Amino acid sequence: MPAETIILVHGLWMTGIEMGVLKHRLQNDHGYHCELFTYHSVTGDISDHVNRLHELAQSQHCERLHFVGHSLGGVITYKLLEAKSDFPIGRAVFMGPPLQGSTAVNSMSRWTLGRVAIGDAVCKELMSHQPRHWDGRRDIGIIAGSVEMGFGRLFSEELVSNSDGTVLIEETKLDGAADHIVLPVTHTSMVFSPLVTTQIVKFLRDGKFDHTQLS
Repeated sequence: MPAETIILVHGLWMTGIEMGVLKHRLQNDHGYHCELFTYHSVTGDISDHVNRLHELAQSQHCERLHFVGHSLGGVITYKLLEAKSDFPIGRAVFMGPPLQGSTAVNSMSRWTLGRVAIGDAVCKELMSHQPRHWDGRRDIGIIAGSVEMGFGRLFSEELVSNSDGTVLIEETKLDGAADHIVLPVTHTSMVFSPLVTTQIVKFLRDGKFDHTQLS
């Protein structure tokens, strides 16, 4: 039985392959056992994704169970942790999660093709919820990016500054989270960044990020 397992949850328009580099580093360099959760991010129903993630979490036999979610994967993981706790204790790290809505999705959804590309379920989830507040029952750490290069800039001028090119830094913030850090990465590149991997491991071990790396 592995001592510590991490469930990796990919983001919108991804298949999970993109998490391969991160998975390799976490397993080979840091000794974690990793499980990859995949789902149909555009066509699927959010509640179905949450239920399937719950089933995977319940099936893990380990001392500590962590979650690492990217973008929409962070939102799906948050919804699971908000609703359920019947699996091993651990921590969670979200990378570039639009927890407080998405300016990019809001802008894209104004066009029919944009809404089709995103999917009705994602549009509804990221455009119609109330501000989120975490109750602190599990430590959550959030990584935001500050390199403003991404598809979101094509649809919204708001993403030209204080964003990772797709998600605004403000949209990643969560009252009740244990820590929040902004790193020099784009929305997509954060899943490949060695710096992000280091910060994920730091948080999973200590419940806080290493802010001295940025000084």
